[in-house]
Amino acid sequence: MRSLAARYDVRPSKRRGQNFVIDANTVRRIVRTAGLTRNDVALEVGPGFGSLTLALLGEVTHVTAVEIDPVLAAALPSTVEHYAPGRLDRLSVIEADALRLADIAGPAPTALVANLPYNVAVPVLLHLLAAVPSLQRILVMVQLEVADRLVAAPGSRVYGSPSVKAGWYADARRAGVVGRSVFWPAPNVDSGLVAMRRREPPTTTAGRERVFAVVDAAFAQRRKMLRSALAGLTGSATTAEAALIAADVDPTARGERLTVADFTRVADALHRQT
Repeated sequence: MRSLAARYDVRPSKRRGQNFVIDANTVRRIVRTAGLTRNDVALEVGPGFGSLTLALLGEVTHVTAVEIDPVLAAALPSTVEHYAPGRLDRLSVIEADALRLADIAGPAPTALVANLPYNVAVPVLLHLLAAVPSLQRILVMVQLEVADRLVAAPGSRVYGSPSVKAGWYADARRAGVVGRSVFWPAPNVDSGLVAMRRREPPTTTAGRERVFAVVDAAFAQRRKMLRSALAGLTGSATTAEAALIAADVDPTARGERLTVADFTRVADALHRQT
């Protein structure tokens, strides 16, 4: 990897959250934990120099790699051609910001496997879950603190908006801890693996965007009771309380106590009021 960095005159960018995995055992562990099959089409975000890409190409039918860095995006096919002869036709490279990704040409991805950039990990994950409905399984590496938030259950001190929104799309679990020494440059924190399996979201008349608006309002002021926290969204604490009661949710509760289903019922109750 260091020789590739020198060849292309690339240095990790803090602005882009680039921390490249340089340990082969960690790469193999990620692929193994992802539970891929030969029929899978893998979507990788931030392939960097291609260490994970090369491992994925040996396990799945196709890899679509999304890279925002134009130099790294242009270099990836050459790297694959050199280190994995005969597999280049199973790779597609998209030079794009994953947060703006909409349509993906080629085979529909079934699995997201990625070392996500630390600074945009949650927004990228949630965007891809919404924009790429064909994704059925996810294995991502993120900051350990972010991993804990994504898998947190109601009542946990780290349960919050990312927990609820991830739970809207999928069941999530912690799949391991990764030390900082396997990266170049080494970050100041450890990382965590999060495994997710998509499931059907709750049935709602309000729609996902309104449910997420309720979630955001509930956690914007965590210490406030829900009837107060939702007042800005509903127009008044009285209106919020009526909707909470209609949804069978205690108006004096706080957001960290509610499940995804609870938030959905509240959004539906508010929708009925309009």
